[in-house]
Order: sequence, then C-alpha cells, then structure tokens
Amino acid sequence: MFFLLALLAGWLTGAPSWAGVVQEVRVQGDRVVVKFDAPVTQASAFVLAGPTRIALDIQGAEPGRYAQAGGVVANIRQGSQGAEGARVVFDLARPAIVTEGVFGRDGRTLTLQLRTVDDAQFARAAAERRMSFLPPFTYLQPSSRHPYSESMALPKRAPAAALPRIYGDPSRPLVVIDAGHGGHDPGAIGANGLREKDLTLKNALAIRDALLASGRVRVAMTREDDRFLVLQERYGLARKLKADLFISVHCDSAGNPGATGATVYTLSEVASDKEAARLAARENKADIIAGVDLGTQNPDISSILIDLTQRETMNASASFARLLGREAQPLIPIKPNYHRMASLMVLKAPDMPSVLFETGYISNASDAAFLASNDGQKKIAQTVRKAVEIHFATRMASR
Repeated sequence: MFFLLALLAGWLTGAPSWAGVVQEVRVQGDRVVVKFDAPVTQASAFVLAGPTRIALDIQGAEPGRYAQAGGVVANIRQGSQGAEGARVVFDLARPAIVTEGVFGRDGRTLTLQLRTVDDAQFARAAAERRMSFLPPFTYLQPSSRHPYSESMALPKRAPAAALPRIYGDPSRPLVVIDAGHGGHDPGAIGANGLREKDLTLKNALAIRDALLASGRVRVAMTREDDRFLVLQERYGLARKLKADLFISVHCDSAGNPGATGATVYTLSEVASDKEAARLAARENKADIIAGVDLGTQNPDISSILIDLTQRETMNASASFARLLGREAQPLIPIKPNYHRMASLMVLKAPDMPSVLFETGYISNASDAAFLASNDGQKKIAQTVRKAVEIHFATRMASR
C-alpha cells in the first residue's frame, strides 16, 4: 500500500520518486536503444556542432556504464547532471539527427531513430529547440490509458541574430572575427577544465583590439559575449555586412595529449563544388554574387558566375592561410603542415575569403596554458594583425 501511495504521489507532482539507472546504451543500425532499470520521467534530445554530437538528457535517471557505439555513432559518453538527471552524448562520425523518440510501454526503454543528413540540414537542426519524449502512463495503470491531457502554446521562433557592431574607419576593408562555440555549446574542454568557447572569445577580442590598433581595417565580431550562434548565422552575418575577410577562431582537440600546434583550414575543393552546385540548383536564387543578383540571370550564367567567384574566393582564402601560417611561425606553436582543407560549414560563403584558425590544442597542457595567457593571446593577435595587413596591402597593390 505504501509503495502505491508513493507511486501515485510522484505521478501527481510530476516528479517520480524513483531514479532509473541507465543499464545500457546500444546502437543498432540507424536506431539507438537506451534501457533503464526503472521508469524515468522524460527525455529530450538536441544536436551540437563543432564537433557533431547528439545530446540526450534524461530526467529521473542516473548514468550507467555500458554503452556500445556503431554506425554513425563513433563514441558514447555518459554523465550526471545532479537533480536534472543524466546526459548521454553521442559523438558522430558524420552528421545525423534524431527524427523520432519512443518510450516502451513500461517506461524503461527509449528508442531513438537516427537519420544521416548533410552539413546544411545538421546546422538547421542545431538551430532548433530540443525534441522531448514522454513515457506512456501505462506503467501506472496497465489496464487502461490515463485520460489526463494538457495543451500548451508553442514558443515563438527565436528572432534572427542582429547585425553586429562595426568598429573602425568606414573607408577601410572589413574583417569579421568569429569566436567559435558559445552559450550552451562549450566546444572542447581541456584536461584542466578550460572551455573552448571561453578561450576563443578571449583570443577573438584580442585579435579585434590588435586589428583596430593598426588602423588598417574595420572589425566586427559575430559574438562579443557568451551566446550561441548556429554555423550558418556566423558566416551569414559576415556576408550581410559585406565583409572582405572572415576569420573563425577555434581551439583544436585530440585524444593524444601530445598533439600540439596551430592549423589553418580553408574550404576543400570537393566541398566547394558541392556548395556551388547547391547554389546553382536552388529555386530561390536571391543571393547576390560579385554584385550580381542571381535571380535575374539565366541558369547557365548563374552557374558560371558562381563557379568563377568560388574559385577566386578559394584562392584568396588559401593565400591568406599561407600568410597566417608564415606570420605565426616566429610567434606561436604551429604545425609544419599547418594549411589544411576541409568541408567546414563556416567556410562555405561563396564570395568571401574565409579561414578557420585552430589556435592550438586545448587538449595539450602547454598549448592550453599558452592560449589562456595574456602573452599567448597577444602573440596570436599579433600573428593575425600582420597577416591581415599584408593580405590587404597585397590585394590593393594588385588592383
């Protein structure tokens, strides 16, 4: 009798008195099955980029130990969130989203349906709110479904990010600095507890100040505080401002604690071809490329214009990446093969030279200490300042 009263009291208050331990997490093809040793209150999932992850928060649960990855899931991690329950993080081998989540009738099994997507679809999913999953009430009344129901208004979609402030002389070229991660996305976390989102912001602010001190450029930042922006918003803001150069600042991370040195990424040739094809095939060609509105052009001219602009942009990006690496060598630890190419969302603006600057490894104790120090931030800022000055001086001379 006491057990039934406790069970009913927990249900009426919306906070069951049990706490189900995560017995196992297993990936089966395109499904994830999570089992508990007792019913849980509810669960919710959301995706995070950079790196690509799916986070599953489970109320009324405690983390377990057994997990078996597979398919698109490269690794599974579990942790406690105290009174909030447990969090299970799925590190993805390639972008994927949760399309459905269903509890078993007894509230002790949750099955998530996964679907692989492209970078753009994943970025859109990262901008959406959580998906919530509620267990059925059949484990309280096995013979019939409980008639209780509740309705609520859907929250309004968050407004688009406001255009950032532009610092400097209006006659100068514009550089947009993007501090990676932010808000609920901490990015990589170092062994000493440093968070990537904090280090990227500090270094981005130092870069801003150094560029403004030069008097050669204007500067804007995608974020100047601890806020979350989806990847497309980051380079989208820069494009709206008609930026002449886009620099996304990050910290690298690796399982090998000995990995060290900065790297500079530009868009890969394959990713460039895919993005050009996507722009050329899109129904609403409202983009303005090289000062020409694609919506007024026939498909053949649009395709040629996109391809030419993208090639020029890639060449300018690669040229700046080489400059940045060259100027970094006497100031900061940098890899010998520092220039790399990848299909990174923030680099996909077709008409704006863009680089992603991995300033060092937060997973390396020496690199992390350097990135967190005033001296390290000054040297990183000095590196970018020198490269930017040479970049625009060279471009002005060639006109």
